[in-house]
Amino acid sequence: MLSFGPIPSRRLGQSLGINNIPPKHCSYSCIYCQVGRTDKLRIEPRKFFNPKNILNDVKNRIAQIYEHGGRIDYLSFVPDGEPTLDSGLGRTIELLKPLRFPIAVFTNASLVWRKAVRADLCKADWVSLKIDAADEATWRKINRPHPGLGLKTVLDGMMKFAEEFRGYLATETMLVKRINDSEANFRNIGAFLKRLKPARAYLSIPTRPPAESRTFPPEEESLNLAYQLLSERLDEVVCLITEEEEEGFGFTGQVEDDLLRTTAVHPMTEEAVETILRKSHARWDTIHRLIARGQLAEMVHQGKRFYIRRFSQKQG
Repeated sequence: MLSFGPIPSRRLGQSLGINNIPPKHCSYSCIYCQVGRTDKLRIEPRKFFNPKNILNDVKNRIAQIYEHGGRIDYLSFVPDGEPTLDSGLGRTIELLKPLRFPIAVFTNASLVWRKAVRADLCKADWVSLKIDAADEATWRKINRPHPGLGLKTVLDGMMKFAEEFRGYLATETMLVKRINDSEANFRNIGAFLKRLKPARAYLSIPTRPPAESRTFPPEEESLNLAYQLLSERLDEVVCLITEEEEEGFGFTGQVEDDLLRTTAVHPMTEEAVETILRKSHARWDTIHRLIARGQLAEMVHQGKRFYIRRFSQKQG
């Protein structure tokens, strides 16, 4: 399952996801990650899937979505792990370009100090870099990086990428209560982003089941302070996202496949699942069957019921 969705995105509209990394290969093990803890902490890029296989899967998914009256605005690399760990990322982007959709990559930016990684990312149209902290201690607490990484190297790499990239550059900062929601962290991030000059700086909070149960959204006062301090530095490019879209998930009529593809990377609320079932003329028996098979898990987070793909059943 190399593509999924499209999923509704406040940033990109209807975003067809591309899953070019098997679970859970990543250079970080963020405490808030919605696809769980990292069990394969890596920093050396390598090949995972054949770029031609990804292309064929995406083309088939596009055809199915259009057949059911869907819309696609972007092709987005938002996999089970860090997309730049895929040494074939650049080649995959090249193969997808003739499909004539803009291509986005959501990266944690931990490997952009590598020249080859920057070259791959420069082939995309829209790139989001993660910046949850600008001091080493907070960075290690929230992102739990591979021990071979250092924050200065990562931040320097981000600056080099910003100089080289000719597309739309965004940043993403996840704020977690009592972890990185201090005024000092906001000021440090703001100072760095002022130098980086992104076209848009997104501030978000955990809204889906996180890797660690102690992960909570900041208080409203902290969110407001973060927005104000960053806005002072960045001149109206800051955007605060406190809720995720729940409507508009793509479907092909193959309800089990649709649900498993999406929940593998993007936990779905009970309401979103209900919408997919209704559109596909399916019943909740489908969900019960997937849970019984061990392919889907149900969990409650902050009073909301979510469904997520069982990682033990996925192929790596």
